[in-house]
Amino acid sequence: AAKAMPDSITVASPGVGSAPHVSWELFRSMTGIRMLHVPYRGGAPAITDLLSQQVQVYFANIAEATEHIKAGRLRALAVTGAVRIPALPDVPTIAEFVPGYESLGWVGVVAPKNTPAPIIDTLNKAINAGLADPKIKQTITDWGENVFATSPAEFGKFLAAENEKWGKVIRAANIKL
Repeated sequence: AAKAMPDSITVASPGVGSAPHVSWELFRSMTGIRMLHVPYRGGAPAITDLLSQQVQVYFANIAEATEHIKAGRLRALAVTGAVRIPALPDVPTIAEFVPGYESLGWVGVVAPKNTPAPIIDTLNKAINAGLADPKIKQTITDWGENVFATSPAEFGKFLAAENEKWGKVIRAANIKL
């Protein structure tokens, strides 16, 4: 229906250029499905209007949507990561029906570029140890997130790949900030 009637379905985002907005743009570019973008000033008003059916779809941050999904107020159609999330194990990934789709919400720790290597190594070891702690890991999993600990070099490669990927999506969608 969405493909047959372009822009007939409204899709909310917490703002132009936000991660949910560009995640939706990647979905649009890979599927050809055009929805009418409705940008909000933050996730809370977008969720409120989704709950009141003022908009029909929202590529929500999982942490802001999980409570509403578990309470039955929202229906999760898919998650944007490459793997299902433990908090919603029955919800498929978009990649299950759009091969190659992946949009990760992630948090990384960065430091000024001239930070001495021994300090970076010490921080990395401490952060990875914290992420390996079962209580911390469970808390993050309960939020609907997956835990990935890595090295500074691997994180740098990940950031470079993310910049390239999302730069292409932003340019193709002509998103102006």
